[in-house]
Amino acid sequence: MKPTYLSTIFVGISAYTDRLVPEAAVLLPAVSGQCVQRQFEYESFVCVCDATFCDEVGVVAPPAAGTYSVYTSSRDQFRLEPSFGSVEDAPSGTASIAVSTASRYQSMIGFGGAFTDSTGLNFNKLPAQAQEFAIRAYFAPEGIGYNIGRIPIAGSDCSTRPYSYDDHEGDIALELWALEPEDYDYKFPYLKRALEISPREIFYFGSPWAPPAWMKTNGMFNGSGILLPEMWQPWSDYIVKFVEAYEAEGVPIWGLTPQNEPLSGYQDWGWNTCGWNAEDMRDWIKLNLGPTLEAAGLRRLKMMIDDFNRDTLPDYVIPSLEDPDSNKYVDGVAVHWYSDTGVGPQVLDQAHEVDPSKFLLYTEACEGYNVEGALSVMLGSWTRGEHYFDNIIEDLNHWSGGWVDWNMALDITGGPNWANNLLDSPIIVNEATGEFYKQPTFYAMAHASKFIERDGVRVDAIPDNGGLRSTAVINPDGTIVVLVLNKDDASYDISIAIDGTRYVNANLPAKSMQTFLVAAA
Repeated sequence: MKPTYLSTIFVGISAYTDRLVPEAAVLLPAVSGQCVQRQFEYESFVCVCDATFCDEVGVVAPPAAGTYSVYTSSRDQFRLEPSFGSVEDAPSGTASIAVSTASRYQSMIGFGGAFTDSTGLNFNKLPAQAQEFAIRAYFAPEGIGYNIGRIPIAGSDCSTRPYSYDDHEGDIALELWALEPEDYDYKFPYLKRALEISPREIFYFGSPWAPPAWMKTNGMFNGSGILLPEMWQPWSDYIVKFVEAYEAEGVPIWGLTPQNEPLSGYQDWGWNTCGWNAEDMRDWIKLNLGPTLEAAGLRRLKMMIDDFNRDTLPDYVIPSLEDPDSNKYVDGVAVHWYSDTGVGPQVLDQAHEVDPSKFLLYTEACEGYNVEGALSVMLGSWTRGEHYFDNIIEDLNHWSGGWVDWNMALDITGGPNWANNLLDSPIIVNEATGEFYKQPTFYAMAHASKFIERDGVRVDAIPDNGGLRSTAVINPDGTIVVLVLNKDDASYDISIAIDGTRYVNANLPAKSMQTFLVAAA
């Protein structure tokens, strides 16, 4: 039985002028839960939220026996539109996806975003109720189910200044180490609020962009420089202090990456960085960082190495994983997406094969980088949303246990960013109007994060049509979650075959993302 759609979405249209919304923009009334659409100059729309209203997905229940539910977002019409149908005994349709639950792969860790200074600063620009809507959109029961949060250890490019927790040259004993105002103003309020409202356990992990400048060979936060050898131990102590300070403030830490994008420090990099080659990273982990964490009672933290692009795999992780003295301190491999369009996913398989006991996790992605400034933010870009969803599906199909986005909120220029590295984000804040805009990338994240549960297990989901992408996970309660992307300009009637015995017969709208929930057999 084809699904039945339950509601209509109201549409509002405005011009896109000087990155501010004109007073003449029209918003039509919205029914609770539905997207209030606004069209800018790009091919789809954003959903507008303010202090009085924000659309929500709602709490999703598993489908009853013999039924399925499907949530649809499309370029032209829908955002997480729910519909329902019955599982059938025979296929129908012009395209199919074969789901086989006999083949089991990696367990799911989760999905999320980063609590950057820029995220918190932009949330703070909103009226109080809009701030609450924004954090709830990501973490509350009615939101999209984020259960991972990445925390920059001190400053990153997505800060208003470069800084560390000990900008006192020569303080090797770290006696002057201290958290900064950014932690209290921009990070802690939202990290703690997310913990309060989330029905899921949130895994927070820290990533350093740069040590104090005086610990580096070039004496700078950015540029080309590595950690001075005599600072290997003080820098390890510094990271322990971060974990202890955050946990003392009521923010539990689940994991760490030892360095964000470690090979960037060998270039004249524009923002906070520190160079680590693979062999030095191995030696620092086994001689300093690992033992220091262990001595502090923090070996429980999940250590994820690399934290850089696919083009570093598998070479960068081999030294640390093939040396038993460093391997024992490593739990996973962290990956960024910035070279994915030029490097195929087979390198993820190769990294997995180096040591199959270690998990893979995508830990950073965003749109809007390496473009002309005016294109950093493209409000309503379906192409960018589709790119997110396509990449999520591909990475899950090649051993990633989840997918963590970069900034959760930026302003209408794609900042602030002290290095002028302007970017796009799933939520864009318009301080002038007290609004924020949920982009297609927000809903691309939602199609995975809302429905895939931690400890679910990926299974095969193979489409027979070149315009379709798919992956599938069995949640711990037995519900089968199937993600489907239709990149074509044509719609399809499709049959999702579950082990060749049960069939979900449905329609895939043109240019759409869909999440199917199929009841356990």
